[in-house]
Amino acid sequence: MRYALYYWPGIPDRGEFVRLALEAGGAGYEDVARLPGREGGGVRALMRRMEEATVRHRPFAPPYLGAGRLLIGQTANILLYLGPRLGLMPVDQANRLWAHQLQLTIADFVAEIHDVHHPIASSLYYHQQKREARRYAGHFLAERLPRFLGYFEQVLGANARGRGYMVGRALSYVDLSMFQLIGGLHYAFPNAMARIAADVPGLLALHQRIAKHPRLADYLASERRLDFNENGIFRHYPELGP
Repeated sequence: MRYALYYWPGIPDRGEFVRLALEAGGAGYEDVARLPGREGGGVRALMRRMEEATVRHRPFAPPYLGAGRLLIGQTANILLYLGPRLGLMPVDQANRLWAHQLQLTIADFVAEIHDVHHPIASSLYYHQQKREARRYAGHFLAERLPRFLGYFEQVLGANARGRGYMVGRALSYVDLSMFQLIGGLHYAFPNAMARIAADVPGLLALHQRIAKHPRLADYLASERRLDFNENGIFRHYPELGP
């Protein structure tokens, strides 16, 4: 199977959670919107593929994954599909459901991270909601950031036989998503992450270990890897992260 990933070019964001799974799993795939238009890529190709889908199964928004005749939307849903096919999911049903549950919790957290810089509306620019963003950021850094990371640290610690993995005894897509999450938070809120470091040593160690995975190390050093930037979900505005 050769997959087609459809996501906005220039930003990692939700598409990166899928890319990490494809890369770690050694899958063949095309990052469609990042291909030149002459090769059938670009944003037009991304939107055209969604418009061609039947209304019954049409995704709401990117990312979505083309897999043969299937067009699968929602990051957690895509990873649920890819997990067993790429060897990135536990084999027993209980842990598969647990992995999916954790991925959905990560999605909740990512939505809250986005709302730090866009607390009023995604259709407004950041400078149009700066005052509200500063107020939101104060509550987020004091309450939500430690609560989510504290929960994930507990999950990691409770998996006593997992050799430092989030679910089961081997690398799963949840570990890869946690890697992206921790990296994004370090970029967006370096001071807050420095303050909380002593409380989440397991997650920080997981982040370092994932970066050394042979396939991912190659990917992270390649041009395929997109840097965090101020157009994405994880944004660094100094005034929001004292």
